[in-house]
Amino acid sequence: MQVLDRIAREHQSWRALVEEVGRDRMTEPGPMGEWSFKDLAAHLLGWRQRTVARFEAGAEGRGEPKPPWPDELGDDDAINAWIEEQSRRQSVDDVLRDVDESYDRLATAVRALPDRMITDPNAFPSLEGQALVDVDLFGHLNEEHLPSVRAWLAERA
Repeated sequence: MQVLDRIAREHQSWRALVEEVGRDRMTEPGPMGEWSFKDLAAHLLGWRQRTVARFEAGAEGRGEPKPPWPDELGDDDAINAWIEEQSRRQSVDDVLRDVDESYDRLATAVRALPDRMITDPNAFPSLEGQALVDVDLFGHLNEEHLPSVRAWLAERA
C-alpha cells in the first residue's frame, strides 16, 4: 500500500536526519528560530499524535477524538506553545523515542483502516476533501521545517 510505503520512507528519512543533527546538538537553538531540534521534534510529534488519534478513531468507527490540548487553545500558535511547554520536561531521548514510535503507530493506524477510508475524500473531515492516499502526511516537516533545519546544519558544517 503506497501510504504505508511513504510512512516507511519518511521514517527512514527522519532517522537519517536525527543522525545528521547528532546527539550533541539536539538542544541547541537555531533549527527553527529559538526552537531546538528537540523542540521541533516535539512539535511534529504533538500534531502527529492528533492525526494518528483521528485515524485510530476512524478504524474503530468512533467520531473525531478530542485534541490533547486544552479546548480554549484556538489557534496554532497557542497550541504550539502548549506542545512546547509539555515537552520541556521530557528528555531528548524520550522525545526522539516518542517520535520514532509515532511512525509505527501511524502505520498501525493506517493498516487498521478499511480500504474505502483510505481512498474516500470524505472519510476524514480534517483532510479537507482529500483522500488519505493523496495526502502528504509529512508535508509540514518537509516543506515548512526541513529547509530551515538544512540551512542550520549547513551553517555549522
